[in-house]
Amino acid sequence: MDGVWDLVVVGGGPAGAAAALRARQIRPRARVLLLDREDFPRDKACGDGIAAHGLAELDLLGVGGLLSDYRPVRRLAVVSPGGERVHAAVARPNLVVPRRVFDARLVEAARARGVEVRRHRVRALADTGGHVTLDGPVAAGPAGPGVSGEITARAVVAADGANSTVRRLIGVPATADQHTALAVRGYADAQAGDDTQLVVMQKDGWPAYAWSFPVGDGSANVGFGMLLPRLRAAGAPARRVLCDRLAELLPHLPARDLRAHLLPLSCGRPVPGAGRVLLAGDAASLINPLTGEGIYYALLSGRLAAEAALAAPGDPLPAYRRALRGALGRHLRTTDALALAARFPGFIDAAIGTAARRREVFDLLVEVGLGAGTVPAPLVCAVAGRWLTAGLRRS
Repeated sequence: MDGVWDLVVVGGGPAGAAAALRARQIRPRARVLLLDREDFPRDKACGDGIAAHGLAELDLLGVGGLLSDYRPVRRLAVVSPGGERVHAAVARPNLVVPRRVFDARLVEAARARGVEVRRHRVRALADTGGHVTLDGPVAAGPAGPGVSGEITARAVVAADGANSTVRRLIGVPATADQHTALAVRGYADAQAGDDTQLVVMQKDGWPAYAWSFPVGDGSANVGFGMLLPRLRAAGAPARRVLCDRLAELLPHLPARDLRAHLLPLSCGRPVPGAGRVLLAGDAASLINPLTGEGIYYALLSGRLAAEAALAAPGDPLPAYRRALRGALGRHLRTTDALALAARFPGFIDAAIGTAARRREVFDLLVEVGLGAGTVPAPLVCAVAGRWLTAGLRRS
């Protein structure tokens, strides 16, 4: 028996590692246990893009130099469903770091800060009133033999991904299909000097888009995603549809190592926990519905969950919800509204066309798509006016 842990984190991705790092940062003597069902390094299907907003979270967590050996990506190009184009330098550069590297470095940083890391597959969970118990065998790994027995925690942060086991165990339903996307991700050879993240949107089956994000080592993360209802309506096996459309939109970047992954979008986000258990990152359906970006949300929500869990372990959910609302409330309401408007490809055409002509609009769209930005009403009216004008001209 381990005794009682101050915090148990389930899932070693960005949200879970951020929670573990933050817990030891604000309370250096806290007993923190980080569990993941796999050993690190391990691959994770993702776009690999880390926006400047996520890098700022790493700075706050005290690991700002973690990715200093990766080259900044300074430009963004977007092609709208109707062919409008914008290509410009972003105000703050982004990084593209394979999750095999990023996640392993985060976990090692947590271990170095005093977090205990174990390979563990959670199978059962019970809130006993005073504590949360997790029960299941711990498999043997490179660090040594496995351990069996019950794990007891004052609070739990569940950061175990889109198919979260913990979310199911606490009775929080999965995100509805209409708010879930499926994407396929691979890698392709790319020019070593490429410093542009490319997004190419497709009108057929909209919302749907392909991406190419250069890693900086002669490869690029490439992929294609679309909403589940649209994908099912395509009338062919999902993987074939995704792979075929990726090849059509990015024919110059033949992909290898293709893997599919679910994207539970924030417009269908559930209650972020129950009792002493808090959901963070993909487990809380915190993925931007406009761009599919989730790493910034993961780092932020993991940090906030750890703060709430240590400050009020007996009832952390109210504090966590307040913190999420303060950090992301207006932004999430903005993306909810824009996701509704974005069902019409013409609205996106108008937005990208406006961004191509007005630098401040481009910067604002980056903030909304990759960070926690909001959109002022006059800009929404300007884009809507452009959209309506274009429709009248076509008529």
